[in-house]
Amino acid sequence: METKQIHVLLVEDSASDAELFRKMFSRSGKGGNLIHVERLSQAIDACNQQTFNVVLLDLNLPDSDGLDTLTEFRTAVPNIPIVVLTMMDDEELSLQAMTRGAQDYLVKDQITIQLLVRSLRYAIERGEIHKQLKDSEQTILRALEQEQKLNLLKSSFISIASHEFRTPMTTIRNSVELLQYNLKLTEEKRDTYFDLIKAAISQIIHLIDEVLLLGSTEAGGLKYEPTPMNLVEFCHEIIDALQVNINEQYAVTFTHQGNCKLAEMDEKLLRYIFSNLLSNAIKYSPQGGKIQFDLNCQPDSVTFQIQDQGIGIPIDDQLNLFEAFHRCSNVGKIQGTGLGLAITKRCVDLHQGRIQVSSKVNVGTIFTVVLPSKPGN
Repeated sequence: METKQIHVLLVEDSASDAELFRKMFSRSGKGGNLIHVERLSQAIDACNQQTFNVVLLDLNLPDSDGLDTLTEFRTAVPNIPIVVLTMMDDEELSLQAMTRGAQDYLVKDQITIQLLVRSLRYAIERGEIHKQLKDSEQTILRALEQEQKLNLLKSSFISIASHEFRTPMTTIRNSVELLQYNLKLTEEKRDTYFDLIKAAISQIIHLIDEVLLLGSTEAGGLKYEPTPMNLVEFCHEIIDALQVNINEQYAVTFTHQGNCKLAEMDEKLLRYIFSNLLSNAIKYSPQGGKIQFDLNCQPDSVTFQIQDQGIGIPIDDQLNLFEAFHRCSNVGKIQGTGLGLAITKRCVDLHQGRIQVSSKVNVGTIFTVVLPSKPGN
């Protein structure tokens, strides 16, 4: 919103208030345009005829009154962010408005240019987050409908994956509730909660990608496309991404040897491999556990090794470790889909590499991945 123009629909029956909003929006320097209508019916018609980024909605209009105004508008126009305009600083009314679908609210006699701009920006960001969640939901549904082979395993997938979605969805729910109900949050705190929501969405999308990737490998659609890579930077990126979710509960130590700047590998496939292996190392280790991630680069090959001090893998389970939906007998209630290692093995195979596991129950596990440093090695 800082760089692109925005298009605002103002629904306000007071001519003087409307003129004040026009002046503040014009002086904000954000560009775009502000369209003004006086009635709820006109607002709904306007949204059906053109696109707006956000709506400023007065609750008391000639053809609608109170929270019913918001409910009727949201029913007719479900996907546009709404900032409610109120006459009084009524916290109860504001909370009810947020519950019914508004992204923010403004008290008319307290509005400044800075407050208006910030409220519009937050409303648009929340709307985008909501859209991402809806898109993720639709992606899951399409994947389950289109992949015949996954449809045969749908009941197994749903029963396992539902647990894996719970943690990021809980993060999203808690952060949204704080943004909705704690009206005195500073802008810095709001930005922190938005970052948590975005990280949780990324985690959900990663789970969706696992399903799609498994279907793609089964259909022969996954391609090996190597490009030059700096493997040290890549490993740091993977670790940094995981730190968002693990906080300080686990310590990931990374070491590297050799010249790791000249490798040619498929970054997308590598990301699947080591995101899965590191996530598993964390997941199956006790809180406060230490994860060791070592990178050793030789002229013809690169060895990655990930070691944890977790629950370990029973011998019988190691035989079927890389089969889809297989979960070890000792995981208990620990969440997981049983897809990660199956995908990891396919990605390693596409690199013409090998993956080995050494594990003892209640001692820990070591995964070793050896890949050619360049195609044809």
